[in-house]
Amino acid sequence: MQDLYSAEDRSFYLERLELSDDRIKEIAAESLLKEPFGSFFKDTAEFMIRPSYEYGKPENYKENWLNPVYAVEKLGKEKGRMMSFLAYELFSLMAFKAEGKIFDELILKELFIEIYNIFTDSEREEGALPADETVKNALYSFVSDYADHTVRERIIEQIDPDRSFARDIIMNSDLSDLSYLDRFGEYIDDDVRGVAEYLLTFSDDEIRSMADTFTEGFRIGFINTGKDLSKKKSVCIRYMLGFERIVRASVENFEAMGLKTTIYRRALTAATRSGMSLNGYFGGRVNKQMEFDHREDSALFLDKAFVTRKLEVMRTTYEEFKDKAAVFAGPAVMDIFGEKPFLPESHSEAYELSAEQQKLSVSLAAKSGSLVNEYIRGDERSFTIISYPIPSIGRDFKAIFSETVKLNTLDYEKYKLMQQKIIDVLEMGEKVEVKGKGKNRTDITVSLHELKDKTKETVFENCVADVNIPVGEVFTSPRLTGTDGTLFVSEVYLNGLRYENLEFKFKDGFVTDYNCTNFDDEEKNRKYIKDNILHHNESLPLGEFAIGTNTTAYAMARRYNIFSRLEILIAEKTGPHFALGDTCYSRAEDVKVYNPDKREIISKDNEHTEKRKTDPDFRYFECHTDVTIPYEELGSITAIDKDGGRYPIIIDGRFVVEGTEELNQPLDEYIKA
Repeated sequence: MQDLYSAEDRSFYLERLELSDDRIKEIAAESLLKEPFGSFFKDTAEFMIRPSYEYGKPENYKENWLNPVYAVEKLGKEKGRMMSFLAYELFSLMAFKAEGKIFDELILKELFIEIYNIFTDSEREEGALPADETVKNALYSFVSDYADHTVRERIIEQIDPDRSFARDIIMNSDLSDLSYLDRFGEYIDDDVRGVAEYLLTFSDDEIRSMADTFTEGFRIGFINTGKDLSKKKSVCIRYMLGFERIVRASVENFEAMGLKTTIYRRALTAATRSGMSLNGYFGGRVNKQMEFDHREDSALFLDKAFVTRKLEVMRTTYEEFKDKAAVFAGPAVMDIFGEKPFLPESHSEAYELSAEQQKLSVSLAAKSGSLVNEYIRGDERSFTIISYPIPSIGRDFKAIFSETVKLNTLDYEKYKLMQQKIIDVLEMGEKVEVKGKGKNRTDITVSLHELKDKTKETVFENCVADVNIPVGEVFTSPRLTGTDGTLFVSEVYLNGLRYENLEFKFKDGFVTDYNCTNFDDEEKNRKYIKDNILHHNESLPLGEFAIGTNTTAYAMARRYNIFSRLEILIAEKTGPHFALGDTCYSRAEDVKVYNPDKREIISKDNEHTEKRKTDPDFRYFECHTDVTIPYEELGSITAIDKDGGRYPIIIDGRFVVEGTEELNQPLDEYIKA
């Protein structure tokens, strides 16, 4: 493992850390501040002396400084938010300690002492609490001043294989002794341990087979998009702890391809976190409500100066490590599904981005994406994603896991032929009409790109099991003009959040209105969608329209009553889906891509992305969220030609294209059962 510090720096940091630890122990015993601030600093100091993930668990959260509702009730709105922000930053100490990141541990502890001194100095000199602005400035300075460390580190650990903390644990531990899990410094819950225990029952050959499916998907993704994998030297693996046996075999597979792996932790610092996303390896979710409450903590510091600062650090770091960035091949992601349903509570006490900050957030995401693309080119990188269930899915976990393994290895040749028949019918139309049935109010028309030569060009990609595992969809980037109507789904989980009666209105491909029924207050519903699906944008285009064909996955989900808990990777294959945001070809529109029938896919752009060629202010949206209509809510999918001729693909939830009858068999078997 690479030593993060020189001997001189390590000695200096450890000396400061010892002094900080001694001072924190003193603070825990002092009574210099009036209540309730005295309790905040004592309680938090005691946590820092004996840090534990137990502190943040739901049963301890109601009366806890991590909870902004409690903190605001006790400390007042502004100071309560700021102290809860500080407590949440300190919640990363367990991970930093495990990884030996003594500098990150040090600066957090010194920040706590600095804030404490601000309060005690004000109490001693003025007999009053410090001004809100004084406390805010100290927290702002911490995030901004140390961005050259936190943001820099985040980039390096993603692209530099020498950062091998997690990989060393995975490759060198006795994985039959589950105590290795505790070395990661993550919260190890029943799901993590349950997966690790279950994988011990598989033979080496079975584990290797699962790893082969995963890594081959990554390799084939390069082949199918005409990209040169031989130019690349590294790949990152993102996953939930517990899957180490598969990950170890995957590391070995990638090494055989000439790729070293980076395996880096979820983002921990306010300067690098993004909402509730877990971009890296992670353990159990300690408390999703806590994550939700702190998802917009950047409201404390997000301004134009910080945006400029972060982008400067990013560019400086990528320039320094441009050789490593250039040979980075992309991410290989092992997702999970089956987490216990989570319906968040919306708390006004939590930080929220202002209207101006939302614009800054959108701008930062776009500029960051463009900057990254300069050094890790979209037209030279790829990815793959696979998904497995976790024990929280219920008593049928083992059976569902077994069926998921089968799903991930379905005969893609068979699907390729049936999907081509669907594409042939779709391309008889200039648009596609999708209608729901029953309570589903979907009624949308999707406009398709025009084919100049059907013998050489195609509109829909015939997606087999490469980057998106399992097999089972045909998709396109719609024309925006003429894409109009309503998209509705009664229940869906997106990025771990539940939406009830989710509805979008489209005009010329862009969202014009949206709502759901999660909360009694309509404004809360709209904010929930804008924050978490639109990602603070006023609107988003329809970046993808697809028809999922994996009826086997759908039947499994219905048989075990887990449809709402499927990860989107599988859910999107179980009905038509519509993606809000960028297209599937974002930043690689000019790469020639061909279907198995050798026809070139010409629908990689839309009217928005075409602007990138001439508009210097063009921005990608840096998001792509799939919304799937399940088969039982689906009335029909019909291609319509310019003369009004209608060519059905699905009627009443059943495929009707000649040669696709086999797709209905799992649906029929599920109904009979």
